[in-house]
Amino acid sequence: MQSPTLNGKVVFITGGSRRVGAVVCRHLHAQGANLVIHYRSSRDDAQALQAELQRLRPDSVTLLQGDLLDYARLDTLVQEAARAYGRLDVLLNNASSFYPTPIGQATEKQWDDLFGSNLKAPFFLCQAAAPYLKRSGGCIVNMADVHAERPLKNYPIYSAAKAGLVMLTLSLARELGPEVRVNAIAPGTILWPEHEMDDATKTQILERVPQKRSGEPMDIARTVLFLIRDAHYISGQVIAVDGGRSVVA
Repeated sequence: MQSPTLNGKVVFITGGSRRVGAVVCRHLHAQGANLVIHYRSSRDDAQALQAELQRLRPDSVTLLQGDLLDYARLDTLVQEAARAYGRLDVLLNNASSFYPTPIGQATEKQWDDLFGSNLKAPFFLCQAAAPYLKRSGGCIVNMADVHAERPLKNYPIYSAAKAGLVMLTLSLARELGPEVRVNAIAPGTILWPEHEMDDATKTQILERVPQKRSGEPMDIARTVLFLIRDAHYISGQVIAVDGGRSVVA
């Protein structure tokens, strides 16, 4: 059995208590990382995940609750994450709002929410984390989306916010190098949205994926681990984990 490879590393992940985020947490924890898991309202999920992982390795998971749209508190969140284990090696901007905003129905509140969670909060978290990451020679991984390049119909605000996150990734790779690497992952169809989507729509989506199937959360988790552990000369890149969807017109 391969020995853990992230022993002593500290990963701060936003929105890490459920769905893809929770799978990423389990995978990084299995590699020896100490985790600081942020959640907004999923307290029960966060506490259950913490208990599960700490049964395997005591004192290895810290929880931080916070609303990422409370921008005045973001510096404090990062400070608390760095204090939890005395260092910070990885910032994983995973938290995201996702819902349709059809033209003619979109509101300013939706704009602020979608741009806030997908772009503004990640920027200010990166800014706050930069001194700690420079000290440790760490990295940032942003969770983008294939729809940053190919907009999803009825999701113009979300698609634009993720496009901004991609450009932020490229910009920060220049701003924070050489000490800090900054990359992004652009998932395709990994987990279906929590809001209703009929089977016909799902079939139509998968028909446009060369692999003809959806991916799995572990596909994302393995890519995150690669970017943290193995990608020492990769920065400013966006890796599509989409079964080839991004090459189809």
